[in-house]
Amino acid sequence: MISFASDNYSGIHPNILTAISHANHGHAPAYGYDSHSQTLEQLIKARFGTQATCYPIFNGTGANVIALSALTPRFGAVLCADTAHIHNDESSAPECMGGVKLLPIATTDGKLTPELIQKELHRLGNEHSAQPAVVYLSLTTELGTCYGLDELQAIVNVAHGSGLAVYIDGARLANACAYLGCTLADIANTGVDMLSLGGTKNGMMLGECLVVLNPKYDPAIKYLRKNHMQLGSKLRFISAQFIAWLDNDLWLELATHSNAMAQRLYQGLKDLDGVTITQAVQSNAVFVILPKAVKDELQAHYHFYDWNVATGEVRLMSSFDTTPEQVDEFIAMAKRLLVTA
Repeated sequence: MISFASDNYSGIHPNILTAISHANHGHAPAYGYDSHSQTLEQLIKARFGTQATCYPIFNGTGANVIALSALTPRFGAVLCADTAHIHNDESSAPECMGGVKLLPIATTDGKLTPELIQKELHRLGNEHSAQPAVVYLSLTTELGTCYGLDELQAIVNVAHGSGLAVYIDGARLANACAYLGCTLADIANTGVDMLSLGGTKNGMMLGECLVVLNPKYDPAIKYLRKNHMQLGSKLRFISAQFIAWLDNDLWLELATHSNAMAQRLYQGLKDLDGVTITQAVQSNAVFVILPKAVKDELQAHYHFYDWNVATGEVRLMSSFDTTPEQVDEFIAMAKRLLVTA
């Protein structure tokens, strides 16, 4: 069955499989002291700046929990959108494993603003309140929307002005760069303190990379990666994937294609009677409300998730390996079903 459920459903890009195979020769030092991991460190510095350090890990939840643990004091709290992944889709990992308190903020498009952040800072200095310490951003957001570079800069300015750090969950950072037409360095230059670089959703087998941009937070990550059970002994197999992923900007090529397939879905659905697009399409996600009978029949042929059962809103996700033919088949079926609905 063809899937529009998640970019986690997709396979592995052939270049990544080849890189894993090439890394599988002989013995190599464990725990990141191998040549592949050292090469990755240099590639990250080349793209994010010489001050950057990187820590390959297993998954996105691990990256988020490690980062927030490093950035948040025991009495601290993390500001995030109410739709944030850490708030809705990581169980209680940030609270249980990271020991951090989440302060979700209601938004209409998944994006925080300086004004929304400032409203949560009125209890700074009050010992009866968990102290806001970190602003957590998803790029792209859980609603598929994308912060512009100017929006990121404005948030960083407000956060840093009040002594807060800024962390970007970059599970789909590649899709954001593809949409914005910017480089990874452009994201780093907004002044964010730390971000994750997501590969699993964009052609890799597994693995994320925690990138520390503010050196003052770097010392803790070395120990927290082990403490949070995210230090792989055979780390070369994650690092090798990232080397191939970064090589010749494969990451950007795959994300650009994925975004284009979402735009193809959007263009094919947006003007159909009975269809409502609920969010701006700025990545590889299309949020749409369909008549229930149409949705149910489509789900009998395609994997995709209900997003809001009450309103009939669903999420359609494209991947690096989604084809135009698959998109067109979905649109054609939707059109046929809407005629008879």
